[in-house]
Amino acid sequence: MYVLHPMRRQDIAQVMEIDRRSFPCPWSANQYAYEIAENPTSYMVVLTAPGQKSPPPMARPGLFGLLDRLRLRRSTRGDTVVGYGGFWYGGSQAHISTIAVHPAYRGKGLGELLLAGMVRRAITLGARYVSLEVRVSNHTAINLYLKYEFAQCGRKTAYYRDNGEDAYDLRIHALDDSYRARFDERWKALQARVAFVDRFSNVPAKEKIQ
Repeated sequence: MYVLHPMRRQDIAQVMEIDRRSFPCPWSANQYAYEIAENPTSYMVVLTAPGQKSPPPMARPGLFGLLDRLRLRRSTRGDTVVGYGGFWYGGSQAHISTIAVHPAYRGKGLGELLLAGMVRRAITLGARYVSLEVRVSNHTAINLYLKYEFAQCGRKTAYYRDNGEDAYDLRIHALDDSYRARFDERWKALQARVAFVDRFSNVPAKEKIQ
């Protein structure tokens, strides 16, 4: 059983571990702390697996590796974070800023759960459309976004700093009644396929993060 809930300070070490495994330019601990506690437009989410043992940290040499292991050991005394995401909401737009699943938990529909949870939260907040960027080579992610009716509305040249790769600018253009009805069917199908508790997507106001 997985639990979808707002990201907390105690989740940051595990989130950073997934970030390092997933992206060439991971965020810092301070960036995550700012997003969850200070940025009023930010909605950060984690997917946890209570009772499951966290995979070992990605090995880094010397003192960095030791600090990684110590941080992860402290943070996994509670629930194991298996994935995370986040979006910024302002006016009529929700912009998904990040989403990742731990490599050990991929292929289980958890990336879809995180994406759907953020889209559902955006609908609850009153967003009229959702946007994101994705690497043009990331076909797995692109196929997932197409499933939720994201459409290409542009291409950003040399968008990614690490290798200069282009990004597709993808959007759900209208979170109208018709889209919501189709989304509800996908959400029900997801509930039938993945056992989870949702403590994130249907909360209209931003909760205070401890």
